[in-house]
Amino acid sequence: MTTHARRHPAPIEPGPGQESVWDYPRPPRLEPTTERIVVRFGGEVIADTTAAVRVLETSHPPVYYLPEADFAEGALTRAGGSSMCEFKGRAAYLDVHGGGRTAAGAAWTYPSPWEGYGALHGRVAVYPAEMDACEVDGEQVRAQAGDFYGGWITAKIVGPFKGEPGTMGW
Repeated sequence: MTTHARRHPAPIEPGPGQESVWDYPRPPRLEPTTERIVVRFGGEVIADTTAAVRVLETSHPPVYYLPEADFAEGALTRAGGSSMCEFKGRAAYLDVHGGGRTAAGAAWTYPSPWEGYGALHGRVAVYPAEMDACEVDGEQVRAQAGDFYGGWITAKIVGPFKGEPGTMGW
């Protein structure tokens, strides 16, 4: 029997003040941040916080989890469906509302995160591709490619990133 290892491209060397997603750990690490996180949807600011937690995982841009209390009233409602993360547990999905618009299932939370990920309890992540804009300290992020990834790419993050075509085997 022959096995073939799937290889990722060479990591991009980070410049001053940058991070490489290839230096992030697996299993993922949680990191509190005081960066100002702003989420805009439907022409409105639906979340604004300096109390987010970043989830850092090998080959993925950070995913920001914001305190549910820092979302505008009525901006989040429970949606159907769930998914399982091998590290964090079962995720529940949320619909996002703003300016008379709804993005179905565009956010998720871990109601009962597994051991080591308790800091995610009461926090919500959004898919930046589904929002008008997501900002980190005033910089608009670029969404991680892929149907089920929620990474936030800023100028301080270098890849290559999982989610692009041809990266599923990484």
